[in-house]
Order: sequence, then structure tokens, then C-alpha cells
Amino acid sequence: MRGNWIRSGPPGARLLAGYQRPWLKSDLAAGAALSAVLIPAGMAYAEASGLPAVTGLYASVVPLLAYAVFGPSRVLIVGPDSALAPMIAAAIVPLAAGNSNRAVALAGVLALMIGVILLAGRVFRLGFVTGLLSKPIRVGYLNGIAVTVILSQLPKFLGIPSPGGTLVENAAGTLRAVLQAEVNPLAVLFGTGTAALIAGARFLPWKLPGVLVAVVAATAGAAVLDLTAALPMVGALPGGLPGPALGGVTLDEVYWLLGPAAGIALIAFADTSVLSRSLAARDSVTVDGNGEMGALGVVNVASGLFGGFPVSGSTSRTPVALAAGAKSPLSGVIAAALVVLFMLVLPGVTAYLPSSTLAVVVMVAASSVIDWRTLVRLFRMSRVEAALLVATFLGVAFAGVLEGVMVAIGLSLVAFIRRAWDPYRTELASVEDVPGFHDVNRHPEGQRITGLVIARFDAPLFFANGAVFTEHIRTLVAHAPGPVRCVIVASEAITDLDTTALDDLVELDDELDRLGISLVFAEMKGPVKDRLIRFGVSSRFGPGHFFPTVSNAVRSYKRDYDIP
Repeated sequence: MRGNWIRSGPPGARLLAGYQRPWLKSDLAAGAALSAVLIPAGMAYAEASGLPAVTGLYASVVPLLAYAVFGPSRVLIVGPDSALAPMIAAAIVPLAAGNSNRAVALAGVLALMIGVILLAGRVFRLGFVTGLLSKPIRVGYLNGIAVTVILSQLPKFLGIPSPGGTLVENAAGTLRAVLQAEVNPLAVLFGTGTAALIAGARFLPWKLPGVLVAVVAATAGAAVLDLTAALPMVGALPGGLPGPALGGVTLDEVYWLLGPAAGIALIAFADTSVLSRSLAARDSVTVDGNGEMGALGVVNVASGLFGGFPVSGSTSRTPVALAAGAKSPLSGVIAAALVVLFMLVLPGVTAYLPSSTLAVVVMVAASSVIDWRTLVRLFRMSRVEAALLVATFLGVAFAGVLEGVMVAIGLSLVAFIRRAWDPYRTELASVEDVPGFHDVNRHPEGQRITGLVIARFDAPLFFANGAVFTEHIRTLVAHAPGPVRCVIVASEAITDLDTTALDDLVELDDELDRLGISLVFAEMKGPVKDRLIRFGVSSRFGPGHFFPTVSNAVRSYKRDYDIP
């Protein structure tokens, strides 16, 4: 019975059942290395989200524990992420009106809503929705996010108050402060030193995360020189463990957060599923996307209930765990335990942590996702996809992060409809010494069969392209070298049919019939034929109108018209 429960229980129980003792040493080392990155990164992403730094630790600890139980991936680190930070800030900062307690409550409710959306997606098996974000659009989105994050952290790097507002307003306010000599030189010095240490840590003889080295050095320097009055500091963390902090949020605010929650849920799952699939491929295993969606939903619910904010799979901290030798989710549990120990024993240390140092941590992480190579590559390969990338980037950077997500989804749908509306279509002909029938555009030497047109249309038939399909057939018939007796549609690529396209098809059949031309289909999928039956046109398109292959249809035509 115990074995059956484990096999049918959450993924964490199944992994625990198969845990191997030699993994423990590696998981302990990976957990220690991971905790060193989680602490500064968590606090930095919390501030980038418009929240107190301590909420970043809560959002690091609780999700790791929840994912260890419910997560399907063997080694995936969940927590605050630079891609979500500006979206969270855009959703909660206007409602919080400068009240940090309200911001925490709103962020918690937002995480709960995202978790519920993802759990509902798991129940209805909606894991496919991430396909709405093609690679060019995802790259454009991430580049826009990176620019937004970097500019939002620039005031903290310079030691000046954040101007707030849109990206343009924030950039203009920051530039104005620079021109008016309001910059804090010490903040810039600490920020620049942080960037240098992060970049240079890879050359150190011992393997320590650059973020850890930089944060410890900045904190120690500020403490020794007693600079708490000279430059902005993060401040001491409150003692104790995370707990519910959801009070005071009204129903109207919940309604207002619904749109942002849906957008953040989509992006969080898209990023997490891509990372999860990459890790699965690395280990030659498969991960159920719907299972990953459900686990991410549970993780966000847990984060929202215990003082955290929306989280996703981390592309910056997961590699840290892997590089340190993590073998199982236990590495995340160990890291979470060490973060809790830090909160209980050393919460006052952050009183000496410069805000400019945390700003640089976020800026470095954001800059790592900027991908100019894909843009250059797409300009060489596909101007349309390159334009989609640029449009998404501009939407995120200048219209707003949440609006940019909607732009990305809209552009994805437009790109899909455009391809389906105007797909590749051609005529087929026989080529000497080559079996089958081939595209005449690629084989102009192909031989047409007297009185026969073989057409191919590479898309499902639906309301937007039914007329395009029928016009393609009419054009081929009109330009045929002689009178046409039969049209064969090579239908392998026609994977669907709706009622509007069916009406176009019936109209075409009537028109061809008046001209004495028969219309038949080869290689049509069974489900599409089933739809024809359900639509009530089976009497028009009977068994004699369908052939298993184009060759079968051609042989039947030749036999009927006594063509050798």
C-alpha cells in the first residue's frame, strides 16, 4: 500500500522514494551555493517589484519548499524573477499609493490569483497556450523587459529618488537629476564596484558566485566605513518567519488585478515550461507541461499565502544549482533552510547593504537576457519575424509591460492567422524517374496529365482562407493548357475545416460541376472527412470523392478516361 501511495502521490514523494544516498553530499553543497545567491537576488527582485526587500526572501523560501513536493522537474529553482518584476510593479504600485504594507498585501493577492489561474489551466489542460508566444516575440518581450528593468534600477544606482511613471518619464526624470548634479557619488562608486566584482569573480581562484562576493564586499565596506547616513541602504530585515499578509485588499482591486494576473500567469508559465523542458532534455526525460503548470500554480498560491509575490522558474539560479552539482529538489529545500537561518540569525546585516548594490544585481541579471543575436539572425532569415520582435520590444518598453504582453499575444495570433490566410499553394506534376507528384514551381520540367489539375494547399481551411483556396483552384483551372475534366486536391496538409470554408468548398464544387469538372480529394485526414459528414454534405462528397493517395486518384482518373 505504501508503495502504491508513493507512485500515485505528488512528484516529490516519488523522487524521495528513489533518492540515492550518494546524492546527499552534492545536494548539500548545491543548497549552500544556491542560498548564497538567493538572498541578494531575492531582495533585489523584491525592490524591483516595488516591495520591501524581505518579501523577496519569503518568495524564495516558500516556493522552493512547495516545488520540492509538487514540482515534476528533478532540478528546477523557482522564485522571484527579473522578467516578472516590472509586471508586478506595474500591477500593484498604482494601487499601493506608496504604502508598503498595502503593496505586500496586493502582491500576495496577485500571487494567489495567478496560482488559481494556473491551477485552472492544469485542470483544463491548457498547457498549449504558451505556443501563443513564438520565439521572435518572446525575445522581443524579454529584451523590452530587460531595458525596462535596467532603466527602473538606474535611479537607485545613481543614489537618487526614482522619478516613477512610464519608461520615458523615468528616463527623462533620471536624466534631469543627472544634469542637475543630484547624483550620489558614493552610490555610483559602490554600484560600479559591485558590477566589477560580479564580472571579475569568474577569474578568482575559488569558485564563489559573483553576486555573493559583490554583496558581501559592499556590505562589509559600508559597515566598516559607517556609511549608513551617506548613501541609501536596504535597511535591516524584520525578524521572524513569513506569514499571511493579505488584509485590506478590496473586491474592486481584485477585479483590477485580474488582467495583470492572467498576463503574468502566461509569462511565468512560458518561462518555466521552457526551462523545465530544457532540463528534461538534458537528462533525457520528459516533463508533462500540464503538470508543470499545476506545480507552478501551487507554488504561487503558497508564495501569496506567506508574504511573498508571484514567482516562476529562474533561469539565473537554476544554472547555479546545476553547476554546484544538485541532484534533486532537496538542494532547494536545503537552500530554503539556510535562507530561513539567515533571516533568524542575521537580519540586521542588510542595514549596511547599499541600495545601489542591489540595483546593480538586478541590472546585471536583466542585461543577461538581452539577445541581439536573434534579432540580427532574424533580419537575415525573415523580415516579418524580425518586425514582430521589434514591435514586441517597443510595445513592452514604451506602451507598458502588461500592455506589451497583450501586444505579444496579439502579434502571435496575427502572425498565425497571416500564415494560415495566405499559405503556400501550388500545382503538382509528375517528374520523370521520380516517384510521386511534385511542386511545379520547383520542378518546371514536370509533366501535367491531360485534362487533370492536381492542386495542393498547405493549411487548414477556415473562415479566413476558404476564398483563397477556391481562388487557387479557379486560377489553376483557368490557366490549364487544355480543357479540365477533374481537379484532385492533395489534402494531406488540410488538417481542419470550418463551416465558412465548407460553404466556399460547396460553392466551388457547384461551379466546377457546371463546367463538367469533378472535384476529388486525396490523402484527406479522417477527422476532416468526419467533419464533412457532421456538416451534412456526405451525400455531395461520397466515397468516390476520396482517395488514400494522389497516385490512387490519378490512376482512377486515367482509368475512367482511358488515358495511358
